[in-house]
Amino acid sequence: MSELLDALQSLPPTPLYVTIGLLAAVENIFPPVPADTAVALGAFLAGRGVLDAWAVFGITWTGNVGSAAFVYALGRRYGRAFFRGRIGRLLLSERALQHIEDAYVKHGSYGILLSRLLPVWRAVVPPFAGIVGVPAVRALAPMAVASAIYYGALTYLVFRLGTDFEVVTRALARANLVLGILAVVLVALAVWWFVRRRSIRS
Repeated sequence: MSELLDALQSLPPTPLYVTIGLLAAVENIFPPVPADTAVALGAFLAGRGVLDAWAVFGITWTGNVGSAAFVYALGRRYGRAFFRGRIGRLLLSERALQHIEDAYVKHGSYGILLSRLLPVWRAVVPPFAGIVGVPAVRALAPMAVASAIYYGALTYLVFRLGTDFEVVTRALARANLVLGILAVVLVALAVWWFVRRRSIRS
């Protein structure tokens, strides 16, 4: 790890910033991309004076919110038509979509904000907000706030406290594990609520 850090520190800042921004953007399209680790690495290098912490945060936030808006727009433009097609109906019924829409209406911007803070839900929120027709302001504003909170806190903590990047990555993995477990619990509760509501109506 120390050899990798030494190699990264020898690079000019521009390719490092570009890589961080791209990974933060791709997270909304392909969730397994390790955007958190890239941002933490950027903040760690900022702590060593290689990068600027504000630039790391700004590039991360811009890339993440920009790609979330792009995915939201795709969902709003093409999502409903896709799920009305043969393949879409196999994946998600119109009734299930209606339940999702009801949940967005009921919980609104607060639900979007909280969901965007959780690893499992983070990439799901933008496209489905578009699919069910949540207005752009009500969808994108809480997404932007959630991204600022999450990546702002991550950048600040690693910049201020990170002295060993391996310790940082282990702490980040533990935090994501806790958030992931919370997200799975919420998914299980949502499935239970959905099944129970269907059984009551039938």
